[in-house]
Amino acid sequence: MTMKVADYILARLSEWGVEHVFGYPGDGINGLLAAWGRAGNEPRFIQARHEEMAAFEAVGYAKFSGRLGVCAATSGPGAIHLLNGLYDAKLDHVPVVALVGQTHRSAMGGSYQQEVDLHSLFKDVASDFLETVTVPEQLPNVLDRAIRTAYARRAPTAVIIPADVQELDYAAPTHEFKMVPSSLDRSGWSAVPSGTSVERAAEVLNAGERVAIMVGQGAAGARAEVQRVAETLGAGVAKALLGLDALSDELPYVTGSIGLLGTRPSYELMRDCDTLLTIGSSFPYAQFLPEFGKARGVQVDLDPHMIGMRYPYEVNLVGDARETLLRLLPLLEREESRDWQEGIIAGVRRWREVMARRAEVSADPVNPEYVAHCLDPLLPTDAIVTCDSGSVANWYARHLRMRGEMRASLSGTLATMGCGVPYAIGAKFARPDRPAVALVGDGAMQMNGLAELITVAKYRTSWEDPRLVVGVWNNQDLNQVTWEMRAMGGAPQFLPSQELPDVSYARFAESLGMTGIRVEKPEQVEGAWREALSADGPAVVEFRTDPAVPPIPPHATWEQMEATVGSIVKGDTDRAGMVRQGLKAKVQEFLPHRKKAPDDS
Repeated sequence: MTMKVADYILARLSEWGVEHVFGYPGDGINGLLAAWGRAGNEPRFIQARHEEMAAFEAVGYAKFSGRLGVCAATSGPGAIHLLNGLYDAKLDHVPVVALVGQTHRSAMGGSYQQEVDLHSLFKDVASDFLETVTVPEQLPNVLDRAIRTAYARRAPTAVIIPADVQELDYAAPTHEFKMVPSSLDRSGWSAVPSGTSVERAAEVLNAGERVAIMVGQGAAGARAEVQRVAETLGAGVAKALLGLDALSDELPYVTGSIGLLGTRPSYELMRDCDTLLTIGSSFPYAQFLPEFGKARGVQVDLDPHMIGMRYPYEVNLVGDARETLLRLLPLLEREESRDWQEGIIAGVRRWREVMARRAEVSADPVNPEYVAHCLDPLLPTDAIVTCDSGSVANWYARHLRMRGEMRASLSGTLATMGCGVPYAIGAKFARPDRPAVALVGDGAMQMNGLAELITVAKYRTSWEDPRLVVGVWNNQDLNQVTWEMRAMGGAPQFLPSQELPDVSYARFAESLGMTGIRVEKPEQVEGAWREALSADGPAVVEFRTDPAVPPIPPHATWEQMEATVGSIVKGDTDRAGMVRQGLKAKVQEFLPHRKKAPDDS
């Protein structure tokens, strides 16, 4: 049988080591679907419930496998639906290739059904490489370049294949003028900075007496080296949210997350340091970094395009984190005084005590912090944790401690809702031998998660370790936005936009043959997590949590929190009675050290 273009595309993906393609069918990719049938479903087609979910699953797969994520969608609406997931890949620097159908070439320009200008649609999100295949000879070059570029730029790329082109007989490019041959293989490589720049960086770091290190996802391959640098310099290490799994929280000088969702020790580390070393992070919030002019800085980043941003660094080292640190370490001088690091360690210990007390504060009906606090010690050391956007990200960032071989991620830069469950699905195909746990708010669950539970049910027998646990914080409120309205705008909760219906997520899971657990009392929380984590298949455990528990920022002053509470009492008539009776006292309990200093949280 003659090989069609669609057959060649799938065969070439397999040659590149692609094992899964996340997608949703449509007539714009009928040629590819037929080829999948002829190829015995190799690479395996994973059917999402929506193209956006397919893109998210490809992102989750890439994040947790270190390999290319691939998604596929039909023309028109299918292509449009991919955009949010692809933007998530673009902003978090994740290699993903999108295969997109298009109407027949003969219909182009005729206002035909599902005809969309896909180049205009994708030109930003796939700006590193975007091409339409119009003749078979363009392959394999177009597909190879899309894959190589996605890996090299850590970015989404897109290949558009009109439906009629998919059905053409494949013809390889010949040794002729205007032909572009191609080849497989992508050898490993590591970028390293110049020796002179490494020496300059060492001079800055050796001169520091109070060194702070901030790591992001780019430091994940340099765990041992980051640890050696921190211990040589007597430094503390804060982590951007995307780098939460880049270093173990078992190390006593690791202060946890940084930023609005960060910890008090990370805030103090940046406030009081005299030297900053940033490794593999483009953390954007400069207000959480040292005050300009008070600290000297060194940055290490693989991407020259992202280097030198966010802070006035003296030395910017363009290179792979591990290879750069290996060259830097021999030049670093051991800091003999440990006063700075011991102070950091004491701060971390104090913060954990505070967080434990905050988790134990009574709430109506369940304290959302307590839910995450109970999960922390129960997580298997090989767990993969995904988190959605919303107030749940506060509890994820502050209560879960990374240890062992744990992996974790969320939509760090786009901060899009609805990625938690599809990320976990992608993670399960990336690592079917490991348990996955998705932490999701009820808003994100209603947006995307419920439908994608059907995908979980469909593929539950595909995974060596069948555990995929979805924890739902059910507070019937779009809680993060509610608190932002109160804190930033002084506005009460606007119920028409914020209030959510109370859905029985557990019963929905049970209807799909999964374990479903609903928790309405604090004493049920730990047992529910244990039951879900020991189930012989996917499980959904929903917690009825209190929307009135405030996600206090690490730098909040008591006066600011008083103002926030005041605005709630003044304007939120639907909750006025509850607020007047208990919320102010509750906030005071959540700030046990408020009397020590005006800015102490």
